[in-house]
Amino acid sequence: PVVKSSSQVRVPVRWRGQAAAAAATATKSTKPQIQPQVRKPKTGILMLNMGGPERLDDVHDFLLRLFLDRDLMTLPAQNKLAPFIAKRRTPRIQEQYSRIGGGSPIKKWTAVQGEAMVKLLDRMSPHTAPHKYYIGFRYVHPLTEEAIEEMEKDGVERAIAFTQYPQYSCSTTGSSLNAIYRYYNKKGEKPKMKWSIIDRWPTHPLLIQCFAEHIQKELDLFPPDKRKDVVILFSAHSLPMSVVNRGDPYPQEVGATVQGVMEKLNYSNPYRLVWQSKVGPMPWLGPQTDETIKGLCQRGKKNMLLVPIAFTSDHIETLYELDIEYAQVLANECGVENIRRAESLNGNPLFSKALADLVYSHIQSNEICSKQLTLCCPLCVNPVCRETKAFFTNQQL
Repeated sequence: PVVKSSSQVRVPVRWRGQAAAAAATATKSTKPQIQPQVRKPKTGILMLNMGGPERLDDVHDFLLRLFLDRDLMTLPAQNKLAPFIAKRRTPRIQEQYSRIGGGSPIKKWTAVQGEAMVKLLDRMSPHTAPHKYYIGFRYVHPLTEEAIEEMEKDGVERAIAFTQYPQYSCSTTGSSLNAIYRYYNKKGEKPKMKWSIIDRWPTHPLLIQCFAEHIQKELDLFPPDKRKDVVILFSAHSLPMSVVNRGDPYPQEVGATVQGVMEKLNYSNPYRLVWQSKVGPMPWLGPQTDETIKGLCQRGKKNMLLVPIAFTSDHIETLYELDIEYAQVLANECGVENIRRAESLNGNPLFSKALADLVYSHIQSNEICSKQLTLCCPLCVNPVCRETKAFFTNQQL
């Protein structure tokens, strides 16, 4: 897909089309025409994600916000320790970003997906149109709080917080939802917009179909005599076991996506769900992706396909960790025969259709959130989670 420069990204195509049509009618008439007002968006869709630094200069601030996020991790003396860790890690992370083109493409892909989604929605649901997408990142601009301000300024009537993580975790989607609650709590005022949430969608049929098609496309590129032996490694971002043991639903929801995809592929190949991006010495959910690649090689399984199953757009975990660290460096070290990586969903039109379908079904359902969101983790330690859930469930649609 053609990606417009970021300065243009926020101008939905259909409004430019309306302006062009108005200009065409104006030339036919000799009377001075009053330019029609651009219709204000009726429904605002806030696409939530952690985001990634677009330039190397943004890396430090990205890391600082990340290490200060108490919804993601709690550190002793966090306000002092976070700046120290961020400063120490910046050079290494900058080096990784420089290897993938100098920044994260996540904003570019979110804009492509958002634009295609609202175009479809305007046709599918004219009574809630015009629809406008907004990008709300957790650790880089445009920040979630900045996006909410823009939505309020635009006079949006119905606001949908739409997580771009298909599988729910308190440390990702939960953190973004807490940011929305904190924004209003800090201001001490009620939202002007009516809020609801699409908080998880791990088994949406079109999501499953996208993943299955991307996997099949890659499998077809393996040598025919090796194809049936290829081990499919579904790789998702790992979580500390302390979070898992509190009752975070993420591992089960990632597993549900994997099951749906393998069913779609008629269980054509052996597969495993593995976990990447562990940091620090504490126990994390395993097996780790890199250790799995090594272990399979040692046991004579040397053809494998990596599938990023919890990420829908390319970013550092796919472009650097999977493509460079694992598929190049590690694979050479262990003597892998053939290793490939399934493409991320990025600009796939079917994926934009999935997003539009999720929003359309959500609007039709008249529900504020899933039943699952109303339940705190059984061993929850974050009092803000309960307040956030109450904030959303008290919304009147």
